[in-house]
Amino acid sequence: MNKIKSAAAIVALIAISSWNPTSAEKILLADHENGRRAYQTCSICHKPEGWGTEDGMFPQIAGQHRSVIIKQLEDIRSHKRENVLMDRFAAEVELSGAQDILDVATYISELPMTPNNGKGPGNNLKHGEGIYRLHCLICHGLTAVGNAEERVPLLAGQHFLYLEKQFESIRDGRRGNADPDMIARIKDLSPDDTRAVLDYISRLNPPTEKVAPADWKNQEQTDYTHDLSPGLKF
Repeated sequence: MNKIKSAAAIVALIAISSWNPTSAEKILLADHENGRRAYQTCSICHKPEGWGTEDGMFPQIAGQHRSVIIKQLEDIRSHKRENVLMDRFAAEVELSGAQDILDVATYISELPMTPNNGKGPGNNLKHGEGIYRLHCLICHGLTAVGNAEERVPLLAGQHFLYLEKQFESIRDGRRGNADPDMIARIKDLSPDDTRAVLDYISRLNPPTEKVAPADWKNQEQTDYTHDLSPGLKF
């Protein structure tokens, strides 16, 4: 079987078998229009721009590494990561297969990020920087940009209150897909240590080319409504 036929066979297998978005990322080509359509459902919570909410209920997902978005959708869909709010939106009824997963993840990753994410109180940033350098830098990098190849998330520009919620969930063992090394590193941090390091992270700036102008609006999501869809409970 030549390379062209082999690739076609793999695509066909993905189409007719259980979805495999991680593999699909290396095989399929992203479709922007399909990603835009799929994101309309996501915008109910994450907003048209993908900027989430400063109260920590919904994260900023704009600009996140595509590989990270795919992994989180994959883990939520397989219940490796429990997320009741996301179960419905990661399900097959919304994202029918590998192509949909790839398309929406690509669309989200290409959205520019908010220049005004929610930040912490700013009381103990030097201490927070020290903790970050000791425990976080090794995986997330000096400026918290993460690592797409290793599926390590971009943290710079994320809302402080969302970082707090996820940190607690990981430390307490409630986030099933958390990295074991991270759990080991953070388990003994005090509440003050935790607040300081997350406050520091919330103030790290994403790469300039990823940040939107302050007044940017996602004109592609003109069907967005501020009303949550029927039956969505928090």
